[in-house]
Amino acid sequence: MPYKCTLLAVHEEEFLLHLLTSLLSQDFHIFTASSPERAREILAQHSADIVITGHQFAHDGVPNESGPQFLDWMRLHHPTTVRILVCPSAETDCALEAINRGQAQRLLLAPWQTDTLLQIIRQAARTVLLERSHEQLLEELRRLNLELEQRVQQRTGQLEEANRQLQYKNSILERMALTDPLTGLPNRRAMDRLVRAELQRRARHPDHLALAIIDIDHFKDVNTRYLLPGGDHVLVWLAQLLSQAVRTIDTVGRIGGEEFMVLAPGTNAEGAVVLAERIRKRIEESETIYQQQPVHITVSIGVAAVPDAVPVTYDQLKLRASDALGEAKAAGRNRCVVQTMAGAG
Repeated sequence: MPYKCTLLAVHEEEFLLHLLTSLLSQDFHIFTASSPERAREILAQHSADIVITGHQFAHDGVPNESGPQFLDWMRLHHPTTVRILVCPSAETDCALEAINRGQAQRLLLAPWQTDTLLQIIRQAARTVLLERSHEQLLEELRRLNLELEQRVQQRTGQLEEANRQLQYKNSILERMALTDPLTGLPNRRAMDRLVRAELQRRARHPDHLALAIIDIDHFKDVNTRYLLPGGDHVLVWLAQLLSQAVRTIDTVGRIGGEEFMVLAPGTNAEGAVVLAERIRKRIEESETIYQQQPVHITVSIGVAAVPDAVPVTYDQLKLRASDALGEAKAAGRNRCVVQTMAGAG
């Protein structure tokens, strides 16, 4: 039976608790609490993979423990739980306290939309499941290492080979982080694996394929104006926007500072143009709020589109997408360029 994440919702507003329960009860184990005190009682009996909390609580009309304070307590006592804060967009101090003190991994700015709320929670669940899978693999690797160490002790003649295997397994442990910690998207290593796996599948079952590289235009200006916290805010917002703009079968990942990648199986050149333009236009027409100021960005997109009958390697695919991105930038930025690969040369 697939593992279901446990979600603890802590909020004064009963409607939000009922909404979360009705929307997510099929996919999550849900616990609700109207105050941090009640939340601690629940946590004494049950563990939680994800906690989402409001920014302020009151008792008899008197402000009580704040959401960031409760998240700080969660950080100390339940450090593996993913922490989400619902914060009014005007409450900048609350958001900063949540990040600096409670180290909230996600912020949901109110007034919020149901789709955004669900996306943030489901993205947090994917992070939990990925980390759980990672932990299981680490445990298996530790078991293998222990067996190898025992073999070394029993068979001194095989010491050199066993040591090589131990080094190999230990190197795997160091390379297993697959998630970008800021955006929650797959990182470069994860995208490399996903694209190569898709290319292997495509070799057995030929199909169209598109790979897009997306770069934020003049991102240094964002960092200069809003400093690194503002730049991080924009990256998290853009990651959410990209996830909303692609299809279910597509995969979005962050592969560099301000570079993102989209893997789009079964997409021909015409579909790649539609996909890239939809992403570009959606970003151009959207805005995020940081420190009570609207922030607008544009992106340049380079896409490599491969017809179903054309074999291709990952390096060739990335190079063609990078060339297309360079062409988009040279043409003035805030535009899409799709290059069709006619052959593997």
